[in-house]
Amino acid sequence: MDDPLEQARERFLAGVGHFEAGRLTAARGAFEAALALAPDRPSVLGKLGITLFRLGDWPRAAEVLARALISDPGHAEARVCLGLSLEALGRWEAAAEALERGLEDFDGGASGWLALGRALGHCGRFGDALRALDHALAREEHLAEAWSVRGNVLRDLGRLDEAAESFRRAIDSGADPELHRYYLAASEGRTLPAAPRRFVESLFDEYSVDFDAHLVGELGYRGHERLLRPLLDGGRRWRRVLDLGCGTGLCGSVVAPHTDVLDGVDVSAAMLGQARRRGLYRRLEHADLRDFLAAHAEPADLILAADVFTYVGTLDDLFVQVRRLLAPDGVFAFTLERDDADEDFRLLPTLRYAHSEAYVRRLAARHGFTVRDIITDGLRTDQARTLPALYVYLQ
Repeated sequence: MDDPLEQARERFLAGVGHFEAGRLTAARGAFEAALALAPDRPSVLGKLGITLFRLGDWPRAAEVLARALISDPGHAEARVCLGLSLEALGRWEAAAEALERGLEDFDGGASGWLALGRALGHCGRFGDALRALDHALAREEHLAEAWSVRGNVLRDLGRLDEAAESFRRAIDSGADPELHRYYLAASEGRTLPAAPRRFVESLFDEYSVDFDAHLVGELGYRGHERLLRPLLDGGRRWRRVLDLGCGTGLCGSVVAPHTDVLDGVDVSAAMLGQARRRGLYRRLEHADLRDFLAAHAEPADLILAADVFTYVGTLDDLFVQVRRLLAPDGVFAFTLERDDADEDFRLLPTLRYAHSEAYVRRLAARHGFTVRDIITDGLRTDQARTLPALYVYLQ
């Protein structure tokens, strides 16, 4: 019988052949067979991990590559691939650490430096992120995503003129024009009617797993509780509550004991997945708010939108549809970031909208609502300051 180590070597060499020919699935099978015969062999672990990375199996790639690096910490390519896998999984700090170390000794190309810049930006290390992105652009001048990430890092730093120039370069390099015109407008102090759906959907899909812990735990968000408190203190039971932009179900968790039927809608499928786990909603729909409202006729006697209109500028068409769906004795309750400027609403450099109280009152009158109350209070913290908000109750 052949020696197991010799069999492992044969399978490993077969895997290398498949790998170099681009037959990644076959390479994975060969490397796994070699590993079964020679467990924890660093060379096999490294090749298998890199293959898994290239196949897009990020969780397993990260696990295998971490094992490989225990025995062979100098394997720079494995470390870069580990960093790229962690970056794909949204594990930003670990990704940044792995990429910084790996890129010292292995040329990960423009994509490696881009991933490092993205990870460092998520970690708040903006200066380091800009240096990494400049490395990426030195290797590939028209890398649209690098210009895009660079623009957003500069926007976070408040260097808005430079951010705008990066967004222009991103558009010129082939980036999504609708999305980047939104970024550009926010950097230039111009206002657009609403955020692109792609922006809101991808933002909250990415944010969904850590949303409650970050928003409530770290940023001190209590907007959902503050909005609902005046509506629930009186003891009224609601026949049907419609939760617009329901997210993970923060409002639903508070209002569910006080309603017969609770329905929700959100543009983020990942957020709806979190809300569904609560088991509180009769129906949850994945849709844009305008499309959802226009397609439905079932009345609700409480319609909520907590921290939702921060991504919508003009509210006229939403008010039309809410007025149509709101029961005669119903309440439309929502929050807005408060704007004290003379404008109806503004797109801020944060990529969120702020609205004025005067605008809300004019909309209410135009669309047949009575203003029950408008309360000014905090919404959450943002860079160590409390965001001022309007809590609006219309009938």
